Amino acid sequence: MFKALILKKKEEDGKAFGTVEDINISDLPEGDVLVKINYSTLNYKDSLAITSSSPIVKSFPMIPGIDFCGEIEQTSNENFKVGDKVIMNGFGVGEKHWGGLAQKAKVKGNWLVKLPQKFTQKQAMAIGTAGYTAMLCILALEKNGISPQDGEVLVTGATGGVGSVAITLLNKLGYQVCASSGRTEHSEYIKSLGANRVIDRSELSEKGRPLGKETWAAAIDSVGSHTLANICASIKYGGVVAACGLAQGYDLPATVMPFILRGVTLAGVDSVYCPIKNREKAWERLAMDLNLEHLEKMTKVLSLNDVVSSAEDMLKNKTYGRMVVDVNA
Repeated sequence: MFKALILKKKEEDGKAFGTVEDINISDLPEGDVLVKINYSTLNYKDSLAITSSSPIVKSFPMIPGIDFCGEIEQTSNENFKVGDKVIMNGFGVGEKHWGGLAQKAKVKGNWLVKLPQKFTQKQAMAIGTAGYTAMLCILALEKNGISPQDGEVLVTGATGGVGSVAITLLNKLGYQVCASSGRTEHSEYIKSLGANRVIDRSELSEKGRPLGKETWAAAIDSVGSHTLANICASIKYGGVVAACGLAQGYDLPATVMPFILRGVTLAGVDSVYCPIKNREKAWERLAMDLNLEHLEKMTKVLSLNDVVSSAEDMLKNKTYGRMVVDVNA
């Protein structure tokens, strides 16, 4: 038996509710690797799933949690051995396949990445899917030729997981960073991670003009909708926007003007089905480029019993930084 947060559907309204329960190992879904989980995280997507705010979960019952870190207990996968420390991100875990908010998981070995030696398991989950996504965004900027000499980079959702890690990574790499946040009362926290200045998200969140003043060389956006449209309209000639989220909405009320008149590139970033070689590169770069003191500053640790209430708080904009879940606490 092991403990897990499990989501079930209410009969009366079809909405999910989560409770921590004891689960039999024999109930785990198919997979060629059994992992003893030590840490997971609470991501924005997890909060949407746990609170039934969005149809993230595809079947019930479901153990949520789109990432985890732990040690292999059993394996028939030739790429791993018992005792290997591994990281799990994406591939529908916590949505279609039982996820990481539990003490054990069974998954496909080709979904896993070995834990870089530089990180503890707790640090790996302080990074989690959010930090890994932030690095994928930076790799997208670099692939399209962006460097610190090109000018200031905008990061939206600055107090969130992706935003917090993106800011500290960009700072370490030598970029000037402008952070956008709806919680400007946390400006000092945001600046302590490496932002040079902070703007209120209201400057970007309403309907704007097809083209604005050329302001930023590049941007990392986890918000979408009007915010993303306004960012594209304000990027300098030849600049790049890495889009990885839809916190404001999945629509894109933009025009083609920034793309055909300024040569702006909109680079989509997918962290769920990203190929393993790209995942490994992202984690290698995180081990090289992440400021671990900044990571500690943005990290809060929860227990499994804290997750449901913390998910509600996250969607009410009452949390910031990264939320690590110690599944054995």
